[in-house]
Amino acid sequence: MIGKTLSRASFVSACLFGLASQVMAQSADPAWLDELSAQLASEKQCAVDYYLNIREGELAGRLTFEARAQCADGRQFDAARTEPAAEFTISECGVQVC
Repeated sequence: MIGKTLSRASFVSACLFGLASQVMAQSADPAWLDELSAQLASEKQCAVDYYLNIREGELAGRLTFEARAQCADGRQFDAARTEPAAEFTISECGVQVC
């Protein structure tokens, strides 16, 4: 009986741990997009719906990251980062007239 109780407890613990690890997992996006989402939420109160024009590159041996974020409230922001910078440079997109 004690063995069954322990194995049930172990099973329940394993299930809860597996569920918790799925909840805490990062999104399917690259890590830098998750970092950008967090910075936009903090600095611009932007809940990102999706990204446009996502680009990763290299300039003079340094990694570069660029994207345009579409916020849930309709605003758009352009963001860029060149390593070793830790934060993105963010600018709000305005209305463009051709």
